[in-house]
Amino acid sequence: MEAEGRLPGPPLHTPSPGGGGGAGADSDPDPPAGAPDAARGPLLAAAEVLSLDDEEDDLEVFSKDTSLAEVNSFSPSMPISPSSMINQYKFEDEPELRDLFITVDDPESHITAIETFITYRVVTKTSRGEFDSSEYEVRRRYQDFLWLKSKLEEAHPTLIIPPLPEKFIMKGMVERFSDEFIETRRKALHKFLNRIADHPTLTFNEDFKIFLTAQAWELSSHKKQGPGLLSRMGQTVRAVASSVRGGVKNRPEMFTEMNHYMETFSQKIIVLDKIAHRIYKEEREYFNEMKEYGPIHTLWSASEEDIADSLKGVASCIDKCCKATEKRMAGLLENLLPILHEYVLYSEILMGVLKRRDQIQGELDSKVDALANKKTEKDLFSEEIGKLEDKVECANNALKADWDRWKQNMQCDMRSTFTSVAENNLHYYEECLATWESFLASQTVHPHVEEDSEDRP
Repeated sequence: MEAEGRLPGPPLHTPSPGGGGGAGADSDPDPPAGAPDAARGPLLAAAEVLSLDDEEDDLEVFSKDTSLAEVNSFSPSMPISPSSMINQYKFEDEPELRDLFITVDDPESHITAIETFITYRVVTKTSRGEFDSSEYEVRRRYQDFLWLKSKLEEAHPTLIIPPLPEKFIMKGMVERFSDEFIETRRKALHKFLNRIADHPTLTFNEDFKIFLTAQAWELSSHKKQGPGLLSRMGQTVRAVASSVRGGVKNRPEMFTEMNHYMETFSQKIIVLDKIAHRIYKEEREYFNEMKEYGPIHTLWSASEEDIADSLKGVASCIDKCCKATEKRMAGLLENLLPILHEYVLYSEILMGVLKRRDQIQGELDSKVDALANKKTEKDLFSEEIGKLEDKVECANNALKADWDRWKQNMQCDMRSTFTSVAENNLHYYEECLATWESFLASQTVHPHVEEDSEDRP
């Protein structure tokens, strides 16, 4: 369906893609019945992603060959509704035991002879005893956040470190250093630090504390104390050598299941992310054309005196629907797209965590094999094997605990996101429908029965 073929206002209902005989397939296609079904589409899609079933029709819902009409049944609009039961539950259920509050705000541009970059103010308020003060204010640039993430991965290789936004967020949709880009990144960095602050282990990391409290020159000095280039290269070489040796022989079944889960999750969340971006692009094109559609009716009314009022009424309705569409697009860009993309990045991080766990397991397996093949130095090998067994046990326990926590948070985020999408879709369709119904009611003509001239005396 071409963009110019779309009518302003609520789209007509289309069967839910991949519904397979559901109510949406046989429902009446008029707008009042279609609006709720259209809003339920994202919930059904989200449920399939969260369940991660092995059925073939899971990915059919998000097929690349989906038609435009089918894509629009997944109408995402994301301003978070305060009336949402999930949001109320989330706010009411938040524990009051938090002792670390972080805010990222006030971006500033810095232009030097060498580069141009942005710094952000990081304000920390805490009641923890290990901090010398209750409040700190520092400025950090993106490279500082990258340093913190690398230090956390180095100190906790089998914990799930929250993702950072890429160097260029949402490439093709915003320009670098534009206000929109900077605000999108600020929100992502704010979420990154607060996810760390809420983590039961990462929140007590010493490098995290230094990041929050050290002035710029102190942080620069601390960075120089990290592992050198040769050390980092050695870690990379060991990781590559471990992957070349092949798969882990004695991997516990639990971690094999985690690998399968993440492979499926990664495929589905990537498809969801692509569809959401495609919907936003098409919705933006529709919005741009609709902006021109209203003024055309206004100009037309100047040359048609008999229907001028009706044409002006149509132009007014189009304008109201255009504003509602713009609001829906803003919600999509602000909430749904970042959530989906964050979990695309999470899927990459989790695959890396699982590989690092396998690397530790591989070191243990190689030592056990070496001990079996050597008759001398058994005491030395036994001691090394004991240390590696402890290391593997710690890695397994850390990953298992973090896995359960991450999975619960992911399901909560997805449920909240798609429920808000459904709520805002309903509000959007109801608003557009009420606009057109009000206009049509004002245009109703009550016919008067006139006497036939031939019957007059």
